[in-house]
Amino acid sequence: MPLYKTIEPNSQTTVKIWKITEAYNELLQPLDLKPNSLERVLGMKSELHQRGFLSVRHLLREFGYTDQDLFYDDHGKPHLKDGKYISITHSFTFSGVIISSSEIGIDIEKQRDKIAIIAKKFVDYEFKYLSKTDEDYIKKLTVIWGIKESLYKLFATPGMLFREHFLVIPFMLEDGETVAWIDYKGKKYRYNTHFLEFEGFSCAFVTT
Repeated sequence: MPLYKTIEPNSQTTVKIWKITEAYNELLQPLDLKPNSLERVLGMKSELHQRGFLSVRHLLREFGYTDQDLFYDDHGKPHLKDGKYISITHSFTFSGVIISSSEIGIDIEKQRDKIAIIAKKFVDYEFKYLSKTDEDYIKKLTVIWGIKESLYKLFATPGMLFREHFLVIPFMLEDGETVAWIDYKGKKYRYNTHFLEFEGFSCAFVTT
């Protein structure tokens, strides 16, 4: 399937989402991959991961970039050669890329009940406004995880903890946006966050 969704939260930022319906060879054939990218994809044990990796390269093409324009730093954070900021995600049958002139992060997650089991590992302050009896409890937890994962990708600093250093202000799912904070080593950073759901998945992204 071609491009699934395009979102422009502001004039400097674009999000593109791909629904992965193509077979591995169908995704691989039109791409011109760098040798190390080809080595990476061939070394992946899961075809699901291979297709996710390749679909991200198709999203790059939608933005006018190629695999050659993308590189990773020592923390595994992606960068573009032209200096624009980029963040990447893929989960099962969806992948997403966000590109902006300022720092950003993105995450797509499948909505699954088991997130409630690990909630204590990434939720602290947010328990004040969450209710386990809320019919949207799983969806809200998934959004919170996605926002914190996006913040982590943006900040890319080893030692940061979702539960202790990231805080998501109360929100309603229909709002589609809220504010999040990073509180780390005596400094506070404020970010705008956006979220949406589709086909049992949640996508969250953060902008400055």
